[in-house]
Order: sequence, then C-alpha cells, then structure tokens
Amino acid sequence: MILKETYSLANGVKIPKIGLGTWQIPDGEAAYGSVMAALRNGYRHIDTAAAYGNEKSIGKAIRDSGIPREEIFVTTKLPAECKGYDIAKECFEKSLSDLGLDYIDLYLIHAPWPWDKWGMDCTEGNVASFKAMEEIYKDGKAKAIGVSNFEPKHLQPILDHCSIVPMCNQINFHIGLRQEETVDFCKPKDIQIIAYSPLASGGIVEDEYIKKIAEKYHATIPQVCIRYCLQKGNVVIPKSTKEERIIANAQVGFEISDEDMAYLDQK
Repeated sequence: MILKETYSLANGVKIPKIGLGTWQIPDGEAAYGSVMAALRNGYRHIDTAAAYGNEKSIGKAIRDSGIPREEIFVTTKLPAECKGYDIAKECFEKSLSDLGLDYIDLYLIHAPWPWDKWGMDCTEGNVASFKAMEEIYKDGKAKAIGVSNFEPKHLQPILDHCSIVPMCNQINFHIGLRQEETVDFCKPKDIQIIAYSPLASGGIVEDEYIKKIAEKYHATIPQVCIRYCLQKGNVVIPKSTKEERIIANAQVGFEISDEDMAYLDQK
C-alpha cells in the first residue's frame, strides 16, 4: 500500500511518500476534519506551516487520533519573513507549542524571501536561520531540517556556510512544471524533493492532454498527476478537505510506463 511506503532521508529518517498538504485549509473544523480523515484512511504524513494558521487544529487532530506519535510524520515551516538565528528559534518553539507536540519530524525554511518581497536577497538571514535549525536538529527537537521554494542560488550559501546539508527541498512541482534545474542540483546532494501543488492548485485537473493517460490507466487525472510526481522520485503532498478525494489521492498503486511518462514530460 502506497501510504506505507517511505523514502529515506540523508540522515536515515523515513518520510512517507504521500502526505496531506494543508495549505489554504482554515484553522478549526476544516483543518481538524481533514487531518482526522487522512489519518483514519492510512495517511501518516501531515504537512503544515506557521503561515497557514492551522497548526493548533492539526496538532489537536494528531493528538486525538489515537495513533502513536512516532507513527505520524509532521512537517511545519519557519515563516518566510522571519530571517535570523533568534527569530528562527522563537518561531520553532511557537510552532511546537501550537501543535502541542514534543518534536517536529521536519522543519523547513518556508521560502528564501518574504512573500511580499519576492526575489529579495536574504542570504544572510537564511544562513542564520538554518544555523539555528541545525541546533534544533542536534537537540532532537526536529528529526530533519530543510528548505522550501529554494533554487540553487539560494541553496548554495547554506551549503557553503552551514554544517548540515538540507535534507529536503519542498517545491512547486507538477506535470508542466518540473523545476529541472533545482531538481538536478538537489538529487546528487541527497536533498529529497517534496512536491507541493501536484495538481497545479487545480489548474490541470481537467487537462485533456493528461486525460488521455488517465483513461488508459483507468485512473483520474489527479491520480495520474500524483503518480507522475512519485515516479520522479518525489514525496507528494496533495491537499483536500473532502474525505473521498483524500482517499482517492492515495489510490495510485499503478505504474505509468516510460513511454507515457515521456509523453507527460512534454506537457
């Protein structure tokens, strides 16, 4: 069953290949219900972020699920605008408190720059933040650390000035957007790619080009999109608040042929 399959990060930590993404899921009943539905149906990887504003409900669902904590992989993120050693530590402790957990499985810098200052050079702040995260990791409060939305030019200073290579880079990745330069930079360094928005935030769920492949495999377009990301070696974190879709998103045990993968690569 795909939900039980994992990749091994550079430090040996196992990360489930499929997780539930929770971006744009409001705090409260929606976030709580989505996580409970996912866990009830075999998911063991939940992805959130301080910026999503839903950590409290997600943490409550994890605690209420009755599933042993060590069986659930939880990712959260340092807010993109928070750059620096002290603030990184403060933000981590707040996320830990809001989630109501004793540790985080994966802690990421959410973006190389603040969202409202896209493209800004924050090299110094990113390095300082990651150094704080290295200490958090060494203290055992985070089992793995990494980045999100980082291109090679953002990653290189971390590699140059920090002692730990980021274990993951969570990026926007889907059919039609493969970010090959970033992927090719990360893979030789054993930086695991985590694909968010595998359905292009819904932008390709009715795509006729992909539909041809979906029909061939008796699958839905979203299932083909998720399977495609998996076969590229990525962790995938599709988002949904509807239980039937959460279930369907994990029904991706089929294999897309090399020929059909090449076809999808042309999208």
